[in-house]
Formats: sequence, structure tokens, C-alpha cells
Amino acid sequence: MRACLLLLVPLLLLPSPAWAVDPPPSDGVRIYRCVGANGAVSLQDAPCTQAHRQQVLDMVRPKDPPPRPASPAPPPAPVVEREVRVVTVQPPQPMYECVTAEGERYTSDSAEGNPRWVPTWTYGYLPHGHGPRPPGGHPHPGGIPARPGVIIPGGSVLVRDSCHALPQQEVCARLRDSRWDLVRRYNSALQSERQRLVREQRGIEARLNQDCGGW
Repeated sequence: MRACLLLLVPLLLLPSPAWAVDPPPSDGVRIYRCVGANGAVSLQDAPCTQAHRQQVLDMVRPKDPPPRPASPAPPPAPVVEREVRVVTVQPPQPMYECVTAEGERYTSDSAEGNPRWVPTWTYGYLPHGHGPRPPGGHPHPGGIPARPGVIIPGGSVLVRDSCHALPQQEVCARLRDSRWDLVRRYNSALQSERQRLVREQRGIEARLNQDCGGW
């Protein structure tokens, strides 16, 4: 047997059966070591004969280690609440440059230029007997000479100036120019006019902050 698993008690070297030996412990094992006259050694679980010297070895019976306690289940992973943020980005407000029929330019927040009514003209005739007869004119079938043709107003039509969108960089530059122009006009304006200029400047400042980074 392996000595590392055995707990030895004091050895009793007994010439059997001269000494009485106590019974083995209830939780142990007793081994008898017998030494013959020729020095031969044997181990057995029964007492040696009279021809042998005897050693009694009381050993603790090996025991299995107690079962390990079951490892506790790992705690559930914490629930991480993710914050969802919705960022709404408002596109820059467009600006348009419009051109009138006379070639004048102005800026507008709408792509529909300023409307205006334009008269239309048509070809007509003067009343009978008025005005000279046009060259090469043919007489009326009833003998009445044809009336000369003239251009007369035929009404009017609504038209709008042509407009095109400006690049955002140009929009910001024109807003800055308008802001400084308002400051210049404010210094020489009447008190009644200054309130209107202040309102216009606040609107331009808000648009610069939103669409042009403030400057």
C-alpha cells in the first residue's frame, strides 16, 4: 500500500501471540506485518503465526472527499437600456435671386418672382369711315370701303420674374451684408423706423445662427 494514503499509529512489535492486541478502529484498517526467521516480510490482514514476529499497523481508511457544492449560477447580465436620440436636422432656408423684365435683380425667399400684370395687344379695326384706307385694301362687298387695321389693348396677363436658387455660401454672404447694412441704416434712421430695423436684424441673426454657424 502507498504510504501517502496511510496514517500510521505506533507500531507494535509483538511476538505472536504473547500480547493481546486491541481491535482495530471502526473507521480504520489493521495490517499485520509478519517477519519470518529468515527475515522474509509479508503483509496480511490476519495475525501472524507463532513462527513469525509480528507488527500491527492501524491505518485510517481512505475516504472520498466531500462533494463540492454546486457552483451558483452566474447572475443574469444586467439589462442595458440604450437611449435613442432622434436628431432632426433642418435644411438651410434657400434664397433666390430674381430678375425683372427691366434687368433689375433682387433676392427673395420664394422661387416665384414678384407677380405683375402685363397688358396684351391685339389687331383690330377703327370704326367705319375713320382713318385712311390701308394701301392695297379691297372694298367691302357692299361697296363700303374696308376699315384700316390697328393694334388695340386686348387685356392683361399675370407674369412673374424669373428666379434661381443661390448657393448656400452666397446666401450666407448676402445675409451678412444685409446685417451690416441694417446697422448702418439704424444709426441714421428715425426713432419710428428703428423698431422695424431691429426686427429685421433679429430675423437675419436667427437665420445666420441656424444656417451659417452664426457668422
